Amino acid sequence: MSTTTVAPLTIQDAEFLVTRAGRAAEAAGVTVSVTVLDAGGHLLAFRRDDRAVLISGETSTRKAYTALQLNTPTADLVDAVQPGGLFHTLPTALDRPLLFIAGGVPVRRDGRLIGAIGVGGGAPDQDHGFASAAVAALA
Repeated sequence: MSTTTVAPLTIQDAEFLVTRAGRAAEAAGVTVSVTVLDAGGHLLAFRRDDRAVLISGETSTRKAYTALQLNTPTADLVDAVQPGGLFHTLPTALDRPLLFIAGGVPVRRDGRLIGAIGVGGGAPDQDHGFASAAVAALA
């Protein structure tokens, strides 16, 4: 039996993602916090800007965690938590509460989930754009 090995998300990859998302936000004149988690949900890299709203660091972490746990961008989940939506009754007894606001994006390599990035501090669509651009640059 053969197995396929996928390289994990490294600290260097995580720092690259944080830098790219941060630069994209700065270019847009937005102050954000950025969190990158590995596939196990462990913090690999983090950027908190003191000029961002106080909760942006927790927000970026929860967005990354949600994208990782559900293996999909949080922007794709917003409607799912509305009344009648797919996740409206999703239990919240997880290690960390999920956050269904755009800005969390899974990181994949060779089609496999290897981590996630979360961006918080801007408008949800901006945060999603910064995170997505960073992931695209990693590829």
